[in-house]
Amino acid sequence: MDSTIPNHTTPQLPQAASAIQKDVPLKEILSATSIGYLARNIELVFPNFDKDSFSTQATTGLDELTLMQRADHIATALRAHLPTSYQDAIDILVASFTPELTQSSDNGLAVFFYLPHSAFIAKYGVKASGEETDPFDLSMAAQYQLTKRFTAEFSIRSFLLHDPNRALATIQTWLSDPDEHVRRLCSEGTRPRLPWGKRLPDFGKTPDKVLFILEALKDDPSLYVRRSVANHLGDIAKDQPDWVLEICRNWGEEANKERRWLIRHAIRYLDKKNYPGANELRRQMK
Repeated sequence: MDSTIPNHTTPQLPQAASAIQKDVPLKEILSATSIGYLARNIELVFPNFDKDSFSTQATTGLDELTLMQRADHIATALRAHLPTSYQDAIDILVASFTPELTQSSDNGLAVFFYLPHSAFIAKYGVKASGEETDPFDLSMAAQYQLTKRFTAEFSIRSFLLHDPNRALATIQTWLSDPDEHVRRLCSEGTRPRLPWGKRLPDFGKTPDKVLFILEALKDDPSLYVRRSVANHLGDIAKDQPDWVLEICRNWGEEANKERRWLIRHAIRYLDKKNYPGANELRRQMK
């Protein structure tokens, strides 16, 4: 698979469809074209970047890989061509980012361009290699920036698994962030059963550990954030249904219409499974 490296003068995203298209595999978002854009974006902030060698490695064997495998494959090529110092490498990647998103919808599939960046952070930024300094905080800061362009909900799970207390302490500082993408990450990134993401079984079995996140965001002004809270509760409900029902009953007292919607959405799985009390609570929240 050959890549064509463009010559834009500021970091850019390649064009992509606005939604998944029939008969077009999602993995094609990470193609030779996107690799060319990635190479050029990095070259703009790191002129010594060997874009041709990187592109050759990143595109070799790409056809047979799934979307997430492609992201990991490209991340491996990035590690081979960026400075050996993780701090220098992550500084370059962050400097190559495009401007922050200004909305939570209608961004299309173009932002999946950043999936290799997410994979790079998760793969190389959790713990120090050799005599390097601890990269944990650098990586959390990079994910803070990444989620303003795409999402860090996949990468942050490696940090929650490695050192949950430390990761949660950082997440707590993001709960009142003015950017809704950052606030959503606090909930979405800690979901126990996030699709495509690593499982966080401890948060499903002992959800009190993340209750402070859900409490802080349950009345968030952004539907984008509140929907994540509802889905998060839906994940927990598969392990701790009674815990979720109790939380939702407490939240349902004098709830406004936005919170009632959240509760209905959160327990729809339990209602579908005819779990005792779920249907009655959903009807009360209409």
